Amino acid sequence: MSAVSIGPYRLPNPLILAPMAGVTDQPFRRLCRRLGAGMAVAEMVTSDTRLWQSRKTQQRLIHRDENEPRSIQIAGADPQMLADAARANVQLGAQIIDINMGCPAKKVCNKAAGSALMRDERLVAEILAAVVAAVTVPVTLKIRTGWDHDNRNALRIAKIAEDAGISALAVHGRTRADLYTGQAEYDTIAMVKQALSIPVFANGDIDSPRKAPQVLDYTSVDALLIGRAAQGRPWIFREINHYLATGEYLPAIDNREIESILLEHLTALHAFYGELMGVRIARKHVGWYLATLPGAGEFRAQFNRLDSTDAQCSAVRRFFREQNNRDEGVAA
Repeated sequence: MSAVSIGPYRLPNPLILAPMAGVTDQPFRRLCRRLGAGMAVAEMVTSDTRLWQSRKTQQRLIHRDENEPRSIQIAGADPQMLADAARANVQLGAQIIDINMGCPAKKVCNKAAGSALMRDERLVAEILAAVVAAVTVPVTLKIRTGWDHDNRNALRIAKIAEDAGISALAVHGRTRADLYTGQAEYDTIAMVKQALSIPVFANGDIDSPRKAPQVLDYTSVDALLIGRAAQGRPWIFREINHYLATGEYLPAIDNREIESILLEHLTALHAFYGELMGVRIARKHVGWYLATLPGAGEFRAQFNRLDSTDAQCSAVRRFFREQNNRDEGVAA
């Protein structure tokens, strides 16, 4: 398939790390880019710039030293505030502004933001017009198929977006009411792709090298957003890229490389957040990395009590040493 472009930015491949609050921070974005993601979208930032002084938001606003293109997602419900937030992020180095109209979380929807916006198509049009007019960089949009199964209005929202000058549209194959339950459906995404001339991206349940080409073929989309499937498995981008290029699976990643990648990730987290916060944030990532390995549950309970960088890294090395000894014992 041909390479996809967002405005002036041509992506090296059609695989994009989807924005996930509390997950796609700078260390994880860099790691996924190194392992094959064509682009990595930063985690959501509120459009209320009065709240940007918190440490959490300040860290989300760090765009320097990122691989291009640097895409940042903003969320809110007020057109002027979203326009101001877009402008401020561009001044901080963002090269693409992504608007969140896909998040189903209650704390977002209760503020009439995220996927709640899909209930008010006039407000959607006002927001998109305001943000596109506020910046000179490409603006992209992420939506769901609708509010619920009786209100699938993704196609109408998509046409509003294209008319407003949006550069690309991502569609998650669930409604807001679905949250992340059940299975993503791709019929709506295929219909949106057929109706638009701008790039359209599919999101939802793309979790394997086999699934990726199936979704691409079924929907004819230009690229795929991969989110939860990359948690604890950032090498999924490498695996899918290889399958798309060759039709063959890469050999399964071995424990030694998993250990190396995990330690790389831990080191980056500790450096970015400092030891106190880095240690805390590392716990969920370690849980994801080790979820399928023997003894992971017991190890995680012990790991979550560790409170220093050195202790965490030493524990990971010890865990994998035991894994390797177990594997060698079985082989013998």
